[in-house]
Order: sequence, then C-alpha cells, then structure tokens
Amino acid sequence: QVELVESGGGLVQPGGSLRLSCAASGSIFSIYAMGWYRQAPGKERELVAIMHSTGSTNYADSVKGRYTISRDNTKNTVALQMNSLKPEDTTVYYCYAQVRDTSSRVHPSWGQGTQVTVSS
Repeated sequence: QVELVESGGGLVQPGGSLRLSCAASGSIFSIYAMGWYRQAPGKERELVAIMHSTGSTNYADSVKGRYTISRDNTKNTVALQMNSLKPEDTTVYYCYAQVRDTSSRVHPSWGQGTQVTVSS
C-alpha cells in the first residue's frame, strides 16, 4: 500500500501565498508522475500542476505564472508554491502520484486533501 500525506493548507488573504507539501510512503518501487489536483463542489477533479519523472511539467492555465511545482525524487516528496492567490483558488487540493509498487504494479495514489481558502 502507498500513502500520500499533504500539509500546508490554510486560510490566506487575496494576494498572499501558501506552500503545500506532500510525502509519499509505503510499498514504492518508483514514482512516475507526481503533482496536484483540486476539486470544487459539483465539479470534476482538475489538474493543477504535475511533474513527470523526466522533469517536464504541466500547469492549468489559471495558475500559470502564479504556482510553481517542485519535486524531490530522493525523498518522494512534491511541493506546490502558490503565490498571488485569488478567491477562485479556494477549494480542496489533492496530492497525486503515479506509483509502481513493490509488486511491480502501476497505480494512481491520492492524498486525503488539504483545504485552501483565500478570503479577506
């Protein structure tokens, strides 16, 4: 089994910053893609930012220039630096990893989610 644990969510004012962190642990052989999704009530979960094992990244258009994803492959961690936050960024953020486990099976793994609220 693989576990992802997020931290760093909270309440900030518009224009402020937050840094989300996520650590993967468990029966991990390797991790391919690792990143962040978010999901508003009644909507599909959407990609926010992701980094592949090659180092390539993808960002949602709405966060380009404001969010930066980083990854430490030796520690199996990923972080999301969020700057210039807007009320529209308010929702639950989920850590994601595409994992090959020690049984040589590839599965998606999800964190429990962390709340980000941007409000004055």
